[in-house]
Amino acid sequence: MTSVTIEYVILIPLLFSQVILFPFVASTMTSSWQDSQRNIELQDAADHLASTIQQLYLTINSEDILTGDITQTSPVPVTVGSYPYNVTCSLSEPPGGSANVLTVTLILDEVDNRATASAVLGTNVQWIDSTLRSNSADAFINVQKLDDEEHTIVFSFGEAD
Repeated sequence: MTSVTIEYVILIPLLFSQVILFPFVASTMTSSWQDSQRNIELQDAADHLASTIQQLYLTINSEDILTGDITQTSPVPVTVGSYPYNVTCSLSEPPGGSANVLTVTLILDEVDNRATASAVLGTNVQWIDSTLRSNSADAFINVQKLDDEEHTIVFSFGEAD
């Protein structure tokens, strides 16, 4: 009879800790994995967008391309991990002034994951502050090549009316 009591004294706390501890650990691990997956997908979208903008710049900066406006539909996915996101960009000139660096920032709604990517562009680039909303069906990148001495190229995000 005492052996049964000792078994209960040993097993009940062990079983109780498993009932409480296992779901908590499983939930924490799953949440961490989902967060990591969202970060990877978001970084991939940021890199893709920065690359697209850089390719647009390299194409339009050619002397063979005349002045005018070009629009490129949004190349990024509508959602990342079922969350829409906002894209913003900022242009900075590093010391030396031989190029401009465009920093692309994506921020997921509700969960606040963020990713950044950079694209090196020429000194004749300007960026108009604007935001691209990922779940907008009409979102695009607008590029305008101006007819001035520097052949300035102006980038911005836009939405069709």
